[in-house]
Amino acid sequence: MSEKILHLKISHLDYGLRLDQFLARELPDYSRSRIQKWIKDGLVTLNGEVVPGREKLKVGGEVQVNVEAALEAVETENWDAQPIPLDVVYEDEHIMVIDKPSGLVVHPGAGNPDNTMVNALVHHDAALAKVPRAGVVHRLDKETTGLLVVARTIAAHTRLVEALQDRDFDREYLALVWGEMTAGGMIDEPIGRHPSVRTRQAVSHSGKPALTHYRLEERFRAHTLLRVKLDTGRTHQIRVHMAYIKHPIVGDPVYGGRLKIPPAASAHFAECLRGFKRQALHAQRLGLEHPITGEYMSWESPIPEDLKALISAMREDYREHKE
Repeated sequence: MSEKILHLKISHLDYGLRLDQFLARELPDYSRSRIQKWIKDGLVTLNGEVVPGREKLKVGGEVQVNVEAALEAVETENWDAQPIPLDVVYEDEHIMVIDKPSGLVVHPGAGNPDNTMVNALVHHDAALAKVPRAGVVHRLDKETTGLLVVARTIAAHTRLVEALQDRDFDREYLALVWGEMTAGGMIDEPIGRHPSVRTRQAVSHSGKPALTHYRLEERFRAHTLLRVKLDTGRTHQIRVHMAYIKHPIVGDPVYGGRLKIPPAASAHFAECLRGFKRQALHAQRLGLEHPITGEYMSWESPIPEDLKALISAMREDYREHKE
């Protein structure tokens, strides 16, 4: 079987970066020490040649990573297995599909050393400790609900990461946003780290390409329910893009701005808005080719109860004020 090679093009934004710095930015799921080991072991090449990590990059070149060999070199992580409930909507020997609730962090990190989905996954299947990031291929923010896929083997992980890089996942979200929108559209604006607030992302010409498609699902008096599809998967992409076009997601504590109560709103509706403390974003549909069998598979997640109640309150408010 031929080796799986990840090809990373060098653009003008990468000029002058060291090879190890470039890889740390392009592959944020892996530590710098692990990337340095891959370079030292010859699993990374620059334009087909093994070079040291300090090598400076030039525009137009290409970095190649021997993905399967690199992932085979991953050592077992010391994550605590914790009996946290998981809503497993599909499972076979190669993959799992999880319906994530609000409030569950996907991966351990600063401020969240445990009680994450990864801790739940290694409790569900101890063998996942040997798969990079316990098989997590793509993330959802802590308060975003819905579907994500987990690889149970290194082979499945390699192919799913490759499919994600090639934009072969079908990911569809429901997003409840502020303002009455009149048409769907597309947002094609690059996203990068906020220049002054490191925990935030922002539309930035020095960022990475990001493409979001949206269409109207339902209109209310002062809000719109959108169906959103991603061509790329930047951190906070939907939240940043919707805020950029002045239709931030309802309840978003970072990008949503100040809470606004529509004029003449009922006490019940006002309380529903004040009480919704997370971004109203739900990963409703996930479709992909099975990494081993090649069969196309798709799943849908029901709208969570808190979001369903808020949408119901908006419908009632719309009916009350409709002429």
